[in-house]
Amino acid sequence: MRSLSLLSYAALAGAVPSETLRSRDGCTFTSTKDLASGKDSCTDIVLDGIEVPAGETLDLTDLQDGTHVTFQGTTSFGYKEWEGPMISVSGVKVTVEGASGHLIDGDGARWWDGKGSNGGKKKPKFFAAHKMNSSSITGLRVRNTPVQGFSVNQAYDLTLQDISIDNSDGDKEDGGHNTDAFDVGSSDGVRILGADIRNQDDCLAVNSGSNIEFSGGSCSGGHGLSIGSVGGRDDNDVRNVHISDTSVSASQNGIRIKTVYDATGSVHNITYADITLDGITDYGVVVEQDYENGSPTGDPTDGVPVTQLTLRNVQGSVDDDATNVYILCASGACSDWDWSEVSVTGGKKSSKCSNVPSSASC
Repeated sequence: MRSLSLLSYAALAGAVPSETLRSRDGCTFTSTKDLASGKDSCTDIVLDGIEVPAGETLDLTDLQDGTHVTFQGTTSFGYKEWEGPMISVSGVKVTVEGASGHLIDGDGARWWDGKGSNGGKKKPKFFAAHKMNSSSITGLRVRNTPVQGFSVNQAYDLTLQDISIDNSDGDKEDGGHNTDAFDVGSSDGVRILGADIRNQDDCLAVNSGSNIEFSGGSCSGGHGLSIGSVGGRDDNDVRNVHISDTSVSASQNGIRIKTVYDATGSVHNITYADITLDGITDYGVVVEQDYENGSPTGDPTDGVPVTQLTLRNVQGSVDDDATNVYILCASGACSDWDWSEVSVTGGKKSSKCSNVPSSASC
């Protein structure tokens, strides 16, 4: 009996390292405390109904190469006036996805006051996808971000696919403001595919970077598909952006490119193709080189030229008191444009356009 007992004990002891290894490969966390202490030894992370404490980031930075992260259940956040981000992810070959039925609930109404990041309550930014390389974020369902949604910065070869952001609860007086869906900066090779966005600011804003794709999207309630504002940052060049197969509805603008007054930089090789517009309240298409402190001056400058701008099959309507197309370029600062099948109707024709390239019309 004694020898059998020792044999059984030895077998059990031999099995422990194998079980420990499996638990480290696959980890389910239900609190940020457990995540902080365990994420470094896990490559398959499940976040199950985590309630993130007030003023704390759900920290998924510096993950092991090849880590897989799944949001499961409802992820919620405590209330505090702070800068955020509420979630931060970085790493190489990282996959982030949402499980069936999950929700990431920012509960932004607790912060909303109609001022966004321009005053009032200090509001946390939502999701920092910084230094994510050869990685993907797929199928996340997000509701009510306090201000800006996904910040993509210093990323290389990153795909964001089938992401839904519903901030429509903020469509009210003193509601959501500056709730950009995707802000892209200083990145190369970013693809945003199949996004479904309801917000109160840019659906997409590319402030710097190269080889950016946005396609198959639906944008409602915000400020449209934007390049810029470009200028006044450390990185002021936007190159090789392709935006296609996307609808923009009930928004201030459809297509917008804005560069900063008296700044330097470049906007080069930008394509908008197969874009449909409906219910646009300000401008169907707007390109202006006169932004200063976030507002137009009416006096364009040539330090950030807009070159090789292609619009192809851009169709739709604006409200009757909106402007169909507005182009305000400095002399010689907008060139090599190629516009075809552009038909924006329903609004006013601008009398204030200047230095419009020959293939475009205003």
